[in-house]
Amino acid sequence: MVLEKLSTSLKSILKKIARAGFVDKALIEELIKEIQKSLIHADVNIKLVFELTKQIKERALNEKPPAAITQREYLIKVVYEELVKFLGEEKKELNLKQKPTKILLLGLFGSGKTTTAAKIANYYKKRGKKIALIGLDVHRPAAIAQLEQLGGKINIPVFSDKKEKDPVKIYKKFQDEYKKFDMLLIDTAGRDALSNDLIEEIKELNRAINPQEKILVVSADLGQAAERQAKKLHDTVNITGVIITKLDGTARGGGSLTACAISGAPIKFIGIGEKIDDLEEFNPKGFVGRLLGMGDLEALLEKAKEAISEELAEDLGKKFLKGEFNFLDLYEQMQAMSKMGPLTKVIDMIPGMGGVKIPKEMLEGQEDKMKKWKFILQSLTREELENPEILTSSRIERVAKGSGTTTHEVRELLKQYKQSKKLMKMMKGQDPEKLMKRFKGKIPGF
Repeated sequence: MVLEKLSTSLKSILKKIARAGFVDKALIEELIKEIQKSLIHADVNIKLVFELTKQIKERALNEKPPAAITQREYLIKVVYEELVKFLGEEKKELNLKQKPTKILLLGLFGSGKTTTAAKIANYYKKRGKKIALIGLDVHRPAAIAQLEQLGGKINIPVFSDKKEKDPVKIYKKFQDEYKKFDMLLIDTAGRDALSNDLIEEIKELNRAINPQEKILVVSADLGQAAERQAKKLHDTVNITGVIITKLDGTARGGGSLTACAISGAPIKFIGIGEKIDDLEEFNPKGFVGRLLGMGDLEALLEKAKEAISEELAEDLGKKFLKGEFNFLDLYEQMQAMSKMGPLTKVIDMIPGMGGVKIPKEMLEGQEDKMKKWKFILQSLTREELENPEILTSSRIERVAKGSGTTTHEVRELLKQYKQSKKLMKMMKGQDPEKLMKRFKGKIPGF
């Protein structure tokens, strides 16, 4: 979970509100202090923390909840709304109206700029865009080679010239090629600090390229220091957005998020891991929803779209509801689940599940089990996949040997399949919630 300590603290605060007999000034004062402590521990600027909590306090004390909700529910709503406003309020998307859209990526050494260029390319390629990567970092010897390697992995062309030392000349060299693409992602040089020569190089590139988007890539572990970078580059080329990388690996992420948000340039993406798919559009509402354990349905649906086609999802859905699915369908579903990322991240996106204390070890155990099940399914014949009922003891022994698992694990998968099928058949025309209660504890994973 991104900002796990902050998330745990905020969830604890919301639970305290939910359990309170009534809301009075003493409770509000106590909650305000706890929110302040949580945000300061996440490296958020103290002045900003006090401004935020002052707003929460004023609303909590002076506003009356609508008739439909309780004062406790309204206080939770106030905390949610003010945190969303604090982080930028609305999602700000990249401006992709012009073809090709030129996106200039800026940032210091170690910010993850080159990797982020490939992540954005991968993100939009999945959404049907034709993309090219352009390497203009002539100061770091391995930068162009790294970009070419990343581009090769995701089958995206890379334009650069390792012999040329003028980035403007490199950019102009391939101008005739750019017309074929919807989007150009331009990786520029970095330095250890925002020196005068780097600022001049950025200004020159900005004039020559005239990009639609000028994006600062900044590492989350910079914390509040990110504000200086954002302001300096904003003054230099009027940056249009920020991407924060490595947000999953630092407790200082709150500082970088809020520092960039107040710099005048909106956060457009966040990096949440090292893998090529670990990039998300920054949506303050969904992000705060996850922090508070309320989930992020929009991000979940986006992940699902990337993992499985609408047609396949609809087909599998019909089969599962009718209880007509087989091992082949189960394999398709597991493949899609694995593409959505680790269960620990997916669970946080499901509304209502983020607040449930599911031990991390349990989720990781489920992931290990699913990996073994995939090996088992890959060891089955087509006939066995389509008709699991024919799996006899001798076949089970063969599958266990072929998949590197035990006969017990093969039988466990078969048992899970039969119970799930039985459940789906019983669910026809009945209340799913009642059935879930009835089967709770009987089916692994429930």
